[in-house]
Parts: sequence; structure tokens; C-alpha cells
Amino acid sequence: MSQATSRGGLRSPDCQAESTVTTLPYRRSVRLSTYDYSQPNAYFVTICTANRRCLFGTIVDDIMQLNAYGRIVEEEWLRIPQMRPAVSLDEFIVMPNHLHALVVIVKETNAAGDRRSPRHGSGPSSGSLGSMIGGFKSASTGRINQLRTGRTPIWQRNYYEHVIRSEKAHESVGNYILANPTNWHCDRENPSVATQPKMIEPWHR
Repeated sequence: MSQATSRGGLRSPDCQAESTVTTLPYRRSVRLSTYDYSQPNAYFVTICTANRRCLFGTIVDDIMQLNAYGRIVEEEWLRIPQMRPAVSLDEFIVMPNHLHALVVIVKETNAAGDRRSPRHGSGPSSGSLGSMIGGFKSASTGRINQLRTGRTPIWQRNYYEHVIRSEKAHESVGNYILANPTNWHCDRENPSVATQPKMIEPWHR
């Protein structure tokens, strides 16, 4: 199995099975309406599975053990710079029911040197963070669907991001991502945690 190493710590509980479905409250968009998500910058991104189902593997001795679905997610994430040269990937981790990543959009122009296309309708503009994540979700879902019979959603409709504004925040977020398997026992995305812990966001540490 594929593995992602992390620092030592407590062993984490197993997740609920794929067939278990819980109903989550509606979550409003966390996009900043006045921010241009195609401009060069670094982002801390979290993409969760629908209903927090644990689809991508399990934590064993503080190491993330990817299953077939998880390996697809990892492969499609690593393919992003090939499809989008303006994107650079930093630290990332595929967890049982979510992905954490640092993403850098390194330029505002497309491969031909032209300016990015303007936004059309209500969808994300070409070259933006939202467009990149939408493409990643679509590609990974398509491949996973070839391995299963059901067609329940893989991913939560939205995603979460924070703009990284300092080198200290960048380092803190990177350390948080690497330590995620170790901290699964108290992760707020872990459906086995009865009481969701109060969390200090990594960019404030």
C-alpha cells in the first residue's frame, strides 16, 4: 500500500465505512467575493469527501495507508502541474476522508502568455484555484467511478482555503499537513471523534 510518513504520536481510530452516510448541515461558501483566485499566491486547501465518508484508506500506526481510491486521488493531485503549468504543488496529504494541500499559483498568464480568461457566469474563472480544484475533483471521480458500481458523490460540493500571507504561516501549515496522520485521533474531520476539538488554525501558530 502507498504510505505517507509523519511524526510519531497516538494511534488513531478507524473511520466509518463507505456505506455509512451522515447528513451534514448546509455550509456556506468560504470564497472571498473580492479576491482574484488566479493571482500568484499560496493557498492552504482542504477538500473533503461527501458526508465525510472515509473512502481513501486508513491510518495505521500514524501512517496513512492509501487504498485504490486514495492512490487515484494522490496520482490526480500530482498530475495537476502537468495540466496547469501555472500551478506549483507544495506539501500535501491524502487522509481517509479529506485532502490537505499547499498550492502556489505562480503566474497569472496561460501557457501562451495571454491574460487569463474573464469569469463567465457564476463558475470559477479559467486558471483560478476554483477551476483547478474542479478539474481535480472531476478527474479523480471519473477514475474512481471505473472501480465501483454506485454513483454516490465522492467529494463535498465546496472546498475550503486560506490565503498564506507570510513565510511563518507557510511553514506552520506545512508542518500541520505532515503531522495530520499523527493527529487523526483528534482531527475535526474524523467522524469517529465524538466531541469535535477546538482547533487553533495552523497559520495562527
